[in-house]
Amino acid sequence: MADNAQIKKDLELSKELAKAAYKALDDKLGQDITVLDIHEISVLADYFLIAHGNNGPQVQALIDSVDEALGEMGYPSNHIEGYREGNWVLIDFGRIIVHVFNKDTRFFYDLERIWADGKEISPEEL
Repeated sequence: MADNAQIKKDLELSKELAKAAYKALDDKLGQDITVLDIHEISVLADYFLIAHGNNGPQVQALIDSVDEALGEMGYPSNHIEGYREGNWVLIDFGRIIVHVFNKDTRFFYDLERIWADGKEISPEEL
């Protein structure tokens, strides 16, 4: 079992990745970017980032921006799902998972409601 110092270090790295992903989404005009801290309620990841774009090409551009930004930090994505369709694209970095939707699909699935036990984090808290 990891000691508290290692857990804290791991969470700081996750937060750094979430901050970089947020910036990448914001730079490409991602809409309604939400950051959820889920580390206390899930083993899937420490953070979810959820955003939407206006159309399929923008959704893909948002994902490309995040993938490039974190890749440049030395953290390439583990998996990208749904890129070709561009309705709901998930990009998994292990510590963080980024979900980018088109607007209608985002509101249909409403991940913020499903993961309401997570803590919403403001950009200033990253």
